[in-house]
Amino acid sequence: MRNWNTQKEVLALRRDAGQRYACGKSVALDDLPRFLEAVLRPGDRVCLEGDNQKQADVLAKALADLDPGKIHDLHMVQSGVVLPEHLDVFEKGIAKRLDFSYSGPQSARIARMLFGSKIELGAVHTYLELFARYFIDLTPQVALIAAVSADRDGNLYTGPNTEDTPTVVEATSFKSGLVVAQVAEIVDKVPRVDIPGDLVHFVVDAKKPFYVEPLFTRDPAAITETQILTAMLAIKGLYAPYGVRRLNHGIGFNTAAIELLLPTYGEKLGLRGKICTHFALNPHPSLIPAIEAGWVEQIHSFGSEVGMEDYLSARSDIFFTGPDGSLRSNRAYCQVAGLYACDMFIGSTLQIDLQGHSSTVTTNRIAGFGGAPNMGSDSRGRRHPSEPWLKAGADADPDAAPGLRRGRKLVVQIGETFGEKNVPLFVEQLDALELADKLDLDLAPVMIYGDDVSHIVTEDGIANLLLCRDNDEREQAIRGVAGYTDVGRARDRKMVERLRARGVIRRPEDLGIDPLDADRRMLAARSIKDLMLTSGGLYQPPSRFRNW
Repeated sequence: MRNWNTQKEVLALRRDAGQRYACGKSVALDDLPRFLEAVLRPGDRVCLEGDNQKQADVLAKALADLDPGKIHDLHMVQSGVVLPEHLDVFEKGIAKRLDFSYSGPQSARIARMLFGSKIELGAVHTYLELFARYFIDLTPQVALIAAVSADRDGNLYTGPNTEDTPTVVEATSFKSGLVVAQVAEIVDKVPRVDIPGDLVHFVVDAKKPFYVEPLFTRDPAAITETQILTAMLAIKGLYAPYGVRRLNHGIGFNTAAIELLLPTYGEKLGLRGKICTHFALNPHPSLIPAIEAGWVEQIHSFGSEVGMEDYLSARSDIFFTGPDGSLRSNRAYCQVAGLYACDMFIGSTLQIDLQGHSSTVTTNRIAGFGGAPNMGSDSRGRRHPSEPWLKAGADADPDAAPGLRRGRKLVVQIGETFGEKNVPLFVEQLDALELADKLDLDLAPVMIYGDDVSHIVTEDGIANLLLCRDNDEREQAIRGVAGYTDVGRARDRKMVERLRARGVIRRPEDLGIDPLDADRRMLAARSIKDLMLTSGGLYQPPSRFRNW
């Protein structure tokens, strides 16, 4: 007769083995290596909590220091490959296979290791896609997570950076997997119970907070006049005519410029209350002036941001906070909000091709996607109407019967025609295709597919791809805003002018915008210190951003 409880029996064996190095649920730091070697098995599927901000860094270091003769061939399933230790486990043979979403700081190294066959790649996922697979075919057998504090029963307090933790724990613990949490301290009572103790098997007192990257902080002092111009174009040429109130801003200086222009340029245009009222967004410090000026009504967040803790607690009308006053973030919930409840995604990328496909993957960098493909995709399952969604749908398909015509999400790529080190944004072919060929991938790592992109904004103007009626028009609309790049110089000038006459392409002058008006004095804050002062001293920037 079949044994229907093999997974629970394996869990019991892991717990018994780990208990030799624990007092109750508590594992001492000195015993952590022996503990991990006791509870892990070669070939295990392991989720090491690490996303684009929050890292289970103590557990990551301990894992990377294990003896590969004892623990090897692990299959790592994790949101972010961010710390050096996340790749050290592959260098040492402790891990073999990887499924992930984001690898910003390690993008160059992970590319070299993939080319060198040090890593067996499963796939590069979006966040929601990877979370979904945790519950289907990539369920972790062991989860190594991070929290702020724990009590003796293992109840966890995650604080403002809850992020991926509930999703990882839910998938692991309810499928008889082992959950190990690192915490900064063990207390008599946690401020609030974010993860119940009966889902947590062991707790490691790390004696220090987990590492958090201030990934979404952009210093206003670094915003250029070109970025201010693109922000003006976006506000007047997209946000205003579509009446976009529910949206997600991707990370970058271009979107930070938009946020800092709302209380100045946006106010001048009379747009307060008409645009940018509800966000799915990390608590960007650059939104502080707009919040203080009464523009923003509500924000739900994927994670927190270093230094924003006191500000978030003091603005509970805006943010989702717990009874203890701290932010309650949740990456899975916020990704769903961005996918289905927002009318616009606007963000940057590294390359855009002639069909509008975009990617942050180049021949020597594999940065992954994070949540951009979820935010930046047209949600075909959506059914509730809104003015921007219906208007975009009518632009894309004007002849369809209104009652049956699908709305469209506004998916906007914004950037300068030449990026860092004068590298062109626009290319004839994405490097992602070359990478797929080198690694023999079935699918090129495209971040946002062209048929999802509705608009492209550069300092040259706005290309409304919804109004393009065939591939030739689409290509020329993209070339038409590609500036003096090779792609831009190869435009069909007559066709571009016809597209401009139809409003498919809109130059700054078509919108009544003088590029000379794009001045840093328009920004509601021109330094990190300005943001701190605007917050009334509630925002406490990380030391790296303090230059006063």
